[in-house]
Amino acid sequence: MTDPRQRPRRGQGELEALVLSVLREADGPATAGWVQERLGGDLAYTTVITILTRLLGKGAVTRERVGRSFVWTPASDQAGLAARKMRKVLDAESDREAVLASFLTGLGPDDERLLRDLLEQAHGERED
Repeated sequence: MTDPRQRPRRGQGELEALVLSVLREADGPATAGWVQERLGGDLAYTTVITILTRLLGKGAVTRERVGRSFVWTPASDQAGLAARKMRKVLDAESDREAVLASFLTGLGPDDERLLRDLLEQAHGERED
């Protein structure tokens, strides 16, 4: 029987996004304890450390030793993290052209136009 006072379990991605969001609010590098405190004690300290370590492995945060512990800094925003995930998925496929073609055919007209504009902008920046 489930305890009605228990909160539903959150997914790993949701916790990572929550920790990153809190970390971005810091004025500079933050400790895991600071992150835990800002989360309202919702997560155990060890859970916060685990999430930060996973984010470090994904390149979403950096850490620096200060004394006997670490301070953590976000390496990118949500858009950067999503882009990194997209590249990882693309890199894992053997037929990049098929994956990209399938992605493009699934875009709506507004997203397709935005992507064209961004590609033209990136191409123009490379020529400068």
